[in-house]
Amino acid sequence: MAATSAPCAQHFPLRVSRTRLYSSSSDCCPPSAGHNGSSDGAEKTAFGRRSVFLGRRVAFVGGRFGLILRFPPNFVRQLSNKARRNCSNIGVAQIVAASWSNDQPPFESSVSAASLAAAAVVLPEEEEVTESIKHDSDVLPSEDEVPNAVSTPAVSALFGSDQSLTVHAGERYGRGVVTDSITTPLVRTSAYWFKNSDELIDFKEGRYASYEYGRYGNPTTKSLEEKMSALERAESTLFVSSGMYASVALIMALVPAKGHIITTTDCYRKTRMFIEKELPKLGITVTIIDPADMNALKSALDQENVSLFFTESPTNPFLRCVDIELVSKLCHDRGTLVCIDGTFAPPVNQKALELGADLVIHSATKYIGGHNDVLGGCISGSDQLVSKIRLYHNVIGGVLNPDAAAMFIRGMKTLHLRVQEQNKTALRMAQVLEEHPKIVRVYYPGLPSHPEHHIAKRQMTGFGGVVSFEVKGDFHATKKFIDSLNIPYIAPSFGGVESIVDQPAIMSYWDSKEDRVKYGIKDNLVRFSFGIEAFEDLKVDIFQALGAI
Repeated sequence: MAATSAPCAQHFPLRVSRTRLYSSSSDCCPPSAGHNGSSDGAEKTAFGRRSVFLGRRVAFVGGRFGLILRFPPNFVRQLSNKARRNCSNIGVAQIVAASWSNDQPPFESSVSAASLAAAAVVLPEEEEVTESIKHDSDVLPSEDEVPNAVSTPAVSALFGSDQSLTVHAGERYGRGVVTDSITTPLVRTSAYWFKNSDELIDFKEGRYASYEYGRYGNPTTKSLEEKMSALERAESTLFVSSGMYASVALIMALVPAKGHIITTTDCYRKTRMFIEKELPKLGITVTIIDPADMNALKSALDQENVSLFFTESPTNPFLRCVDIELVSKLCHDRGTLVCIDGTFAPPVNQKALELGADLVIHSATKYIGGHNDVLGGCISGSDQLVSKIRLYHNVIGGVLNPDAAAMFIRGMKTLHLRVQEQNKTALRMAQVLEEHPKIVRVYYPGLPSHPEHHIAKRQMTGFGGVVSFEVKGDFHATKKFIDSLNIPYIAPSFGGVESIVDQPAIMSYWDSKEDRVKYGIKDNLVRFSFGIEAFEDLKVDIFQALGAI
C-alpha cells in the first residue's frame, strides 16, 4: 500500500476546545510559511500539552482541558478525491471530548477521553505523524494550569481487575462535560460525586457550584428551567413531573394550614377535586367564584385572610379569560398572592408575570412539549417564591426525569412555530364553525362573541389551538360526530402537533352526572385541540362528520 498522510489543518481544521490543533503536511497541503510539515516523531510541547507518537498511533495527551476533534460537516465536499483517499484513515466523523473542570483531577495526571479516542485512529506504518498545539493566548490555559500527562497504562494500573475497569474506565477518570455540542447534553445520573470532603463542604457552603442528588437538580433540567424563565420573564423556574403536581406543590408550599384560597368555577377537574376534597383535610378553606365576577373576588378578599388566588386563564374547557392585571392589583392590595395556570396560553401567547401575577404554572405536557409524548409541569416566578416551592419539592419528590427534560428542550425549540400555526387554524375554524347550522355555540377567546374577548385581546398575542363548541343534537349525536372524524385522535390532552378531540361528558365527567350539571358540562359539548395539520384537511373532515349527524 502506498504511503498516505493526514490532511492539513489549513484545509480542514480540527476544532479544539480552548486550543487549536494543527496536523503535519500531507498530499492535501504541502509545507508552507507558518505551517511546519515536519514529522520527526519527537515530542512537541505547548504550554504543558504535548503529542506523543505511539508506534502506529497518534495520541494527544492532555490534562485539564479535553479536546474537541471534530470535522467540519462540509469537509467531504471540500477535499479532492485524492485527498479524500488520503483521509480514509481518519474516518472518525466526530471525536468529542469534554472541557475539563478547572479542578485538579482525582490523581495528578490523567489521559483525556479525546486522547484515548485519538490514539485509536490508526495511521499508515510507513509514515509517522505528530500533532502539536499552536499558541493562542486568548484560549490556551497557562502552563502551570495543566498537569503532566501520563500514559494509558497508568489509568489501568489504578485498578486490579477487569471487573473494576468495566465500572470506572473511561468515565471516572478522563471524562469531562461536553460543552461544544449544539444540543444540550442529556445527563442521566441519580447522584453527583465530589473529589474530596473539602469540595463537598465548599458545595454545602455555596463556594462550589455543582449538584448533589438527582431529586435536588440536574444539569439538563437546569437548562430547561432557564429556557422557560427567559420565555416567561421570570427570575426562576422549577420543572416537575406533571402539571398536576405543579399545582399541588405550589399550593402546599405557599398556603399555610387553616389558610384560605380563592379559585374559579371553570377549571381542570382534577385541580378542583384536589382543592375541594384534599385541602379541607388541612383546614384550608376555599371560595369559588365566576372568572369574571370581580365583586365576588373583592368580597372574598374583604371577608377572609386569603393566601392565594389560583385560576386558569384561559380556563378548561370553556376558555374563560381572567383579567390578570385587575385581579393582581386587587389581590396585592390585600397581601394575596396570584397564580395563573397558563396551560391553555403558552408563554408565546401570554405572559402572566408581566401582567402582574406572582406565579405562572403550566402542564408542560401540552403546548410546551408539543408532541404528545412526554409528561411534565413547571412553575415560574420570583426567586423567593420558587425557592419555597423547591424546598417542598425536594422533600416530597415529583422529579422530572432528565430524559423528559431533554425532550422538553427539543419541543420548545419549535414552540413559537407550532403555536403560531395552531393559533391561525383554531381562529379560522372557530369562525367557520360559528356559521355552521349544526353548531349551537362556539367557545373561543378570539371570537367577538366570547364573553371575555375584550380581555383576551388585551392580554394575549394569540388565542391558542383549542376550540370548544356545542353540536346541534343530543349525547348520541355528539358521540356519532366524534366517531365520524378521521384526522383527530380521541384522547384526553391538547396542545400537541396531532389534533385531538374529546366529548367531556364522556372523557372527563363520565363518573358524575351531578358534576356535569353543576359545572355546565352538556352532553353535546366538544373540545377540539387543533394540531399542525392543514386547515383545509381539518375543515373537510369536520364538515363530513357534521354531515353524518
